[in-house]
Amino acid sequence: MQFHHHIIPPLATSGKVAVTEAELRSWGEQLGRAVTVPLAIAISGELGAGKTTLAQSICRGAGVREFVTSPTFALVQRYDGARFPVYHLDLYRLTSARELVNLGWDDVLRDDALVLIEWPERAEGHLPAHALHIEIEHHPADSTKRLLLAG
Repeated sequence: MQFHHHIIPPLATSGKVAVTEAELRSWGEQLGRAVTVPLAIAISGELGAGKTTLAQSICRGAGVREFVTSPTFALVQRYDGARFPVYHLDLYRLTSARELVNLGWDDVLRDDALVLIEWPERAEGHLPAHALHIEIEHHPADSTKRLLLAG
């Protein structure tokens, strides 16, 4: 059984904080600068919520200098950060968690790296127990903002 809990972001009401795209990018960069590895970050959210935007910002904060693209078709991208490698996985196209083996899932998670996982629910219970979970949602009353829950 996997265990994780959410930490309510500062100044948030009801466990979520509303952020603009600029604030989301800034927060992601700060997170990328602060993390220590090995660490898996599971980024959940509906289509267009900002998962890839957040992943790009975390990469930038981790010192990745090249352009970070959505790995929707490649499924896995590896980047060299300033202090450690960064893997960016997009599991949206998986039809079964059995396909994780084809991505080198176990090798990626064993590496001393930062692993960013979009659509982590497709891993069906194969996430590391201590993964950091981040949820992003469209703000129901303001299309310029997203609701963020991390923990």
